[in-house]
Order: sequence, then structure tokens, then C-alpha cells
Amino acid sequence: MRILLILEYDGRRYCGWQSQLTNCSVQDALESALSRIACSNIRVVTAGRTDTGVHALYQVVHFDTQVHRPLNAWIRGVNTFLPDDIAVLWASEVSDDFHARYSASGRRYLYLLLNHPVRPGLYNKRVGWLHQPLDLVQMQIAARILLGEHDFTAFRAAECQAKSPIRKLTKLEVSCRGNIFIFEFCANAFLHHMVRNIVGCLVYVGKGKHSPEWMQMLMNSRDRTNAAPTFSAAGLYLAGVTYDSKWRLPDFSAFPSLMALPVINR
Repeated sequence: MRILLILEYDGRRYCGWQSQLTNCSVQDALESALSRIACSNIRVVTAGRTDTGVHALYQVVHFDTQVHRPLNAWIRGVNTFLPDDIAVLWASEVSDDFHARYSASGRRYLYLLLNHPVRPGLYNKRVGWLHQPLDLVQMQIAARILLGEHDFTAFRAAECQAKSPIRKLTKLEVSCRGNIFIFEFCANAFLHHMVRNIVGCLVYVGKGKHSPEWMQMLMNSRDRTNAAPTFSAAGLYLAGVTYDSKWRLPDFSAFPSLMALPVINR
């Protein structure tokens, strides 16, 4: 049988999602906990691999097993054996044609950036940080330039393994709550470091290093070396994965963590 899980995690002390020989990843911790409940070796498939230090509010995985357990065992039981900063939120049995990665039609990311002269303490590595003032309107203008289907070569990592740099960015909004700038991204899929590279470029615009039109020049150049450095992973959250309604996954709003993102007012 195939089991689908939704989970959340704080990525601060993990070397990313993908399993490593040193057992330092979120995948390693999850598979270990699942295997203890199943009394057999469990391997999972994820909707998207997150990098070192990146968090997830709504990550989706599936795994196959011949072991029958009540669904609650895949939630509360697995959580018993998980570290405190990883939690399974929801579980369901699905048909074998569901695939966490290939059945997904879209992903949603949030980036939280503290814009304040003093670095964060309480929210260290849970938000990005920049001490220089940012111009919200200029970043909003620049963000709109990237909407639609484009070649995002200028915003992909050199080690990106995607076969095509073409992606359809359906939402890129920049807003501000207190001292926190919130960057919201939705696309059919993302290239490696694409979100963090775009955030870095928007920050360049926001602090006046470039005009919003620079984003169009970057995209046309298809040259990563022309763009800003990759921004910190600290404020990046995988905030949702979209599937066809036939799979009956709960909406993002069903989970409280989405409503409790850190907002700092100083």
C-alpha cells in the first residue's frame, strides 16, 4: 500500500532534506522513525528537496509498505520517534498512481526577511536579515517583471540538474508586516536556488543598487554571473504543494503553523 504524509520541520540543524551518509538530513530522521513504526525499512519520496537550513510548513512525501497500521500510527506514532523540530501533520492511504513529486502541479515558497539595523536573536536562522533600508514599491515593480513562463537560467544554481530552465512563475508578491518583508512565490516547479537567487536580486533593487528594469536585463542575459549572490537560506519556507483535487489533500490553511509565522515589530 502507498501512504501519503504531510509534515513540517525547522531546518536549522539539518543538512537539508536529502539523505546523507552522516544521517544529518530530515529524510534520515523521518525514515528512521517510520521504519521503527513499520518494523521494516522504509524509504520515502518527497515533493521537493529543501537545502541546508531551509524550513517546511507543508512538505509532502509518500512511501510504500506491506505493513498495515492505523493512520494515527503514521502520525502520532511516528512523531514519538521524530526529533522535536520535525512533525507529521497528516496521513492518508492513496492509490499507487499517486507520486509526491510527479503528481504535484505547483509549489509555494515564502521568504521572510527582517529589515532592521539590529540582527535577530529570537528568530535567528528563522528569518533572513538585512540592515540597510529597503524600498517595498521598487521591489514590487521588479517582482512583476518575472511573472509568467520564462527561461530562468540567470536565477539557477550552477549545480542545478533540471533538464530545462523554463518555469512558469504564477505568483511573486512582496509585502511588509512590521519589519518583516514577505516574498511569496508560486510556480509549477522551481530550479535549484531559484527562490533565494531571485530574493537576492530583489534586495539589490530594494536597496537601490539597481532599478527594477535590471530584472528584465538579467532574465534576457541568461547569465547567472550577472545576478546577485544567493541569499541566505535562513528565511526560506516550503509553504505548500499543489495537487489535483482528486487526491483530497487538505488545504494549506488547515495547519496552524502557516498562521504563526514570525512577525517582528520593533
